[in-house]
Amino acid sequence: MNEITNCPRCGELYMSNAFRDVCAKCAKEEEQMYEKVYKFLRQRENRAATIERVVEATGVEEKLLYKWMKKGRLHAAQFPNMGYPCDRCGTLITRGTICAKCREEIKEDIKRAEKNEEFEKAKRENERITTYYAMNQDTSKE
Repeated sequence: MNEITNCPRCGELYMSNAFRDVCAKCAKEEEQMYEKVYKFLRQRENRAATIERVVEATGVEEKLLYKWMKKGRLHAAQFPNMGYPCDRCGTLITRGTICAKCREEIKEDIKRAEKNEEFEKAKRENERITTYYAMNQDTSKE
């Protein structure tokens, strides 16, 4: 859905959509920077460059490199020393949004939550079923 919003880079108003997350002027600048980075990385001696080296050589922000990698414009298969941070812990990854370690931790958390939920459900069922007996004192002997 299109809506008018401020460009996160320059603050100018623009019509946001699914294809662009910045205004037309900034998108053009980003495209020029992408071409500069891609030209740098296409050189045989630079294919093994790290993110830090690319930033140093091209002057392009690290954030933009991560954005292009997440969108698939720069492929980790072609540039093995490049990656982007896991959304959860910050470890460099080459695909997806979270690393394998975080994915396993989340799976374990879900299993633990399901077990706790089952335990609480069983506990509630048990409390509902439990019958309490009271002893009546015989008051007629007095």
